[in-house]
Amino acid sequence: MTTLQKAYVGAQIHDGNVLHNAHALVVNSDNSLRIAPAQSLPDGCPVHRFDGGIITPAFVDLQVNGGGGVMFNDDPSVTTLQTIACAHAASGTRALLATLITDTPQKTRAAIAAVEQAIAEKVDGIIGIHLEGPHLSISRKGAHDPSLIRTMTHTDLAVICDAAGRLPNVMVTVAPENVSTRQIAQMTAAGVTVSLGHTNADSAACHAAFDAGARCVTHLFNAMSQLQSRAPGLVGATLSRDDIFAGLIADAIHVHPDTIRIALAAKPRSDKIFLVTDAMATAGSHISRFTLNGRDVFRDNGRLTLADGTLAGADLDMPRALSIMTGDVGDTPSKAIARATSTPATVLRDPMGAGTLTGTSGTFLYFANGLQGGQPQQF
Repeated sequence: MTTLQKAYVGAQIHDGNVLHNAHALVVNSDNSLRIAPAQSLPDGCPVHRFDGGIITPAFVDLQVNGGGGVMFNDDPSVTTLQTIACAHAASGTRALLATLITDTPQKTRAAIAAVEQAIAEKVDGIIGIHLEGPHLSISRKGAHDPSLIRTMTHTDLAVICDAAGRLPNVMVTVAPENVSTRQIAQMTAAGVTVSLGHTNADSAACHAAFDAGARCVTHLFNAMSQLQSRAPGLVGATLSRDDIFAGLIADAIHVHPDTIRIALAAKPRSDKIFLVTDAMATAGSHISRFTLNGRDVFRDNGRLTLADGTLAGADLDMPRALSIMTGDVGDTPSKAIARATSTPATVLRDPMGAGTLTGTSGTFLYFANGLQGGQPQQF
């Protein structure tokens, strides 16, 4: 029989979906967690008392390119994945998709194999892969190397569908210009999470891709066709549908807080906007530059750019994103936390227990001063 081991009281508790007041977070003898009314705790129960603050689940990040001074593209290996996962765990992210930015077919296969091996070896935090490219639009390439961008072939499709049979979670970012609706449908049927991004496609093409099975959009507003009065683009198509998820880089650099507010107002019923860091090698490190596909990326005052000024990923972690969402944007703490926990977990085929408190192992985060208080303590 599972018995109570310890309880934490005195803080608000977010279970991934709802913010609870006057409740306790209970750690059972098997190290699983549950939430109970504080007054229901039995006499003699060991209690840890917080002086306010918020308890949350660990974060889920579906777009992590690097961390700890290394990039997944540079060395797609278990060692690299361990370094990246450790760097992000330090700021509270305990479940992530290792993201490969547009590269060669050989590098794609190596990345898939590395993630498969990492999961088999139970590397903490690695729950799948995100292939961001190479089947994108050159006109919206951003920092992706245009020489590596190309149309999806039958072989590419087979590699991706095979990966979905080997890994718990495979996400791909594609552009309708270089991937057909039939290919999107085939990937979806194989269990791939298909996301649209780095595209200049019109809204009709985007709706067709969504109807074929794409259910997500990569870093909303960035590297995509924008909303105009007579040309809604991918932004308009995304905001007009309640069935589509959208990742958002909330660093106040990639997307202005006013623009974020508009996006949240456009999708109030579905709450399908979630947070990603799009983090690069700089995460959890003090490096000032690194390389991407042989090109230098420079770090300056929270901004990562190529030599020509093109944004190249983000210098961001989840606590900072939550601070911006609740402070600059005005999102409620309850909704902001869900955008970093249960909402991205819902996008996945198998979240592997991530994104919620109840029923998971005894890992949780504690923000002593609320979401404006910097890095959380981890328990």
